[in-house]
Amino acid sequence: MTHRSPRRALCACIAAMALCAIARPAAAQGDAPYPTRPIEMIVAYSPGGGTDLVARLLARHLEKQLGASVVVLNRPGAGGGIGFGELARAKPDGYTIGFINTPNVLTIPIERKSSFHWRQYDLLGNLVDDPGSFAIHNTNAITTLAGLTAFAKANPGAVTVGTTGTGSDDHLAMLLFEKATGTQLTHVPYKGAGEVRAAATSQQIVIGAINVGEVLAYQKGGTPIRLLGQMSAKRSSLAPQTPTFKEEGMDIELASLRGLAAPKGLPPAVREKLVDAVATIAADPQFQQQAEALYAPLRYLAPAPYAAELARTETGFRKLWDEMPWQDKP
Repeated sequence: MTHRSPRRALCACIAAMALCAIARPAAAQGDAPYPTRPIEMIVAYSPGGGTDLVARLLARHLEKQLGASVVVLNRPGAGGGIGFGELARAKPDGYTIGFINTPNVLTIPIERKSSFHWRQYDLLGNLVDDPGSFAIHNTNAITTLAGLTAFAKANPGAVTVGTTGTGSDDHLAMLLFEKATGTQLTHVPYKGAGEVRAAATSQQIVIGAINVGEVLAYQKGGTPIRLLGQMSAKRSSLAPQTPTFKEEGMDIELASLRGLAAPKGLPPAVREKLVDAVATIAADPQFQQQAEALYAPLRYLAPAPYAAELARTETGFRKLWDEMPWQDKP
């Protein structure tokens, strides 16, 4: 039988305690509940637009719900395609989430090869449903959609229309307007609604194709633009004095859904936590009041009905593409 000296036994004990001390933090870190570090939220458009404003509001509420900081990253370009693609390629660990916007997230993969499709995301819930609109500088002599139609017919190509990119709801609305009125407009794509607002403010463009909520928010901030018409089925409560395109005899109805998503393949517990957080925030009266102050028309959809809405809308856009491809003319 071998006997250890007291000194050797003491050394062995100290070594064992050191190993335990090293192992405990690693185990604790592995067992720690999500999230344990900051979360990045991708916005596929420039700062200052409707999506960006809602994203920054949502980020503050998510921080309270999840107990971790949420950093908004703007990734504008390609009509949202750059940001959507980055989100789809990110690691599905819950530390990269982002907004996806219709119709762009649906139309881009229809019109060209892309690095994303809406089915490549874990949907966390839709938050906003904002009708499209045409807005014009306050000093412009055109005050109605009928006046715009008359001017465009008399001056083919003279009406420049700023949009958030080819295949966006704004761009599709412009094409539908041309089809409905027999006019020819000139498309000017930008990286985000904030850039469209700046161009409309400086009168570099005639029409800003901007969502209703965004126009109202810009007006509140002092931007000298006004609505000519809104593309909702009926007048939005946000703009009850503005006629719809349908009221003016144009069968145009388009809006932008803005929802939160993550790369496909989230761990079930992480996905559940994020979905629950979005649902809780959407039902929070304080969040609703703050969103109203931003003129963001809320329409919460849980992941399943959100997916059904995207599938239905995608089918409609594929049919539209077959009838009237929306790629810009060379």
